[in-house]
Amino acid sequence: MQAQKQVIEALLNPEAYPEDPGKIELIQTHISFVFLTKNFVYKVKKEVNFGFLDFSTLEKRRFFCEKELELNRRLCPDMYLEVAPINKSKIIKIKGGGETVEYALKMKRMPQEKIMTVLLKENKVDDKTIDELARIISQFHSKAQTSSEINEYGSLKIVKTNWDENFAQTLKFINQTISQAEFQFIQNKVTHFMENNKALFESRIKNNKIRDCHGDMHSGNIFITDKIYIFDAIEFNDRFRYSDVASDVAFLGMDLDFQKRPDLSAYFIDRYVAYSDDQQLTKLLPFYKCYRAYVRGKVISFKLDDPNVNNEEKKAATKEAQAYFNLAADYAKNL
Repeated sequence: MQAQKQVIEALLNPEAYPEDPGKIELIQTHISFVFLTKNFVYKVKKEVNFGFLDFSTLEKRRFFCEKELELNRRLCPDMYLEVAPINKSKIIKIKGGGETVEYALKMKRMPQEKIMTVLLKENKVDDKTIDELARIISQFHSKAQTSSEINEYGSLKIVKTNWDENFAQTLKFINQTISQAEFQFIQNKVTHFMENNKALFESRIKNNKIRDCHGDMHSGNIFITDKIYIFDAIEFNDRFRYSDVASDVAFLGMDLDFQKRPDLSAYFIDRYVAYSDDQQLTKLLPFYKCYRAYVRGKVISFKLDDPNVNNEEKKAATKEAQAYFNLAADYAKNL
């Protein structure tokens, strides 16, 4: 941790960069340090191990930087540039001399105001853009890898495991972000749906609909500039990425519903089905939308236990998580 702290401090200095960085901004997530420079973004993985994600050694961080590069080049070949070594001799420098002490994923910097979430708030996302998104995603899914190992992740056994994990991890938030009644209702509806639709889940596997997907497809991970960039696919755990294509589609559909644009959500689904000819997908949509909304509610609830989150943020997180759980319960009504 100490060694990484030194690297992070060094990257706040312009001489640590191979080009003129201009103003350097540091943004942190729970798993990354992200350095924004004039033309590029350098992302360093935090030295953490959360069980479902393990970046605890330099070798693992290099491995996952390379995996992130490879996976995201599927949809953003010209945005994801390279994995750059960070070296230490007299000074710590990206692609400098001496021993490699860290790795950074180097990306082209995109204009923040072109993130789809921002554009939705400004009412700047039209049907033409949604149609193009549906086309890109359908094409991406048709080419995405599948195998007998990947197929396992579409099986009821694993789908049920994912749900069981969700329910277990939200028990402690009952009466904080989710009511007892909502929790019970969603659990019952989901369980019945899985019991009554075994053949549907099996036919998805037979029809090659379980793929190496994106895993985190929502408007916060989409830039709309001269073209569309869907970035930040999940690299750290295959289980979060291997899924029915319906689950990927449901995430963006749910996100648009959550942002009070059910019209765009319905149009997106409609166009995706037209491009992919996956008529069966609509039968699974409420199920996977419910799953995606529930996971968002769960993840935001985790902030209530985070000592780094202040009370004001916790209040906002409580309201946001409640809204996601309400949406999950709405979807459950259609199961």
